[in-house]
Amino acid sequence: MKIIVAITGASGAIYGYSLIRSLHQLGIDTYIIATEAGQKVMAYECGISPEELSNYGTVYSNADLFAPVASGSFKTDGMAVIPCSMNTLGAMAGGIGDTLLSRAAGVMLKEKRRLVIVPRETPLHLIHLENMLRLARAGADIMPAAPGFYNRPTQIWELVNFMNARVLDAFGIEHSLMKRWGEG
Repeated sequence: MKIIVAITGASGAIYGYSLIRSLHQLGIDTYIIATEAGQKVMAYECGISPEELSNYGTVYSNADLFAPVASGSFKTDGMAVIPCSMNTLGAMAGGIGDTLLSRAAGVMLKEKRRLVIVPRETPLHLIHLENMLRLARAGADIMPAAPGFYNRPTQIWELVNFMNARVLDAFGIEHSLMKRWGEG
């Protein structure tokens, strides 16, 4: 499999970083795009530099519109935007392809490939909700960063893994990141 992971400037960079690590551990080819703000938030919240991401996949500059993931002829199994800022969500909903991230997201939609968007914002106003609806109608999966608590988490990693497990499930990727409802 080939999955694109994009990290934006929304708080919650740990979700994207953890997903990239999980994909790497599962042997999935991973293509990484981090916006400038996403890189800053990741450094601030996680202490992770953009250079460290290259340990887990192929990293592209968000300004590189000539990267393979900008083209529908480059076959991937989908893309996750995690966490997704409302700015990026608005650009994707508007069909704006002026960055690699928004262009790759547009490619997912036009090629009918899986696009998973994990928005991380609260509260939401009407424009946020309308943009999410627009993307959902275009074929994207909207998965707000809202981990479940039925597993009785005691560590932050359990909350992060819950969300990443749901993203992996959307792509049909087998994993053991969480106990499923009804499992011992």
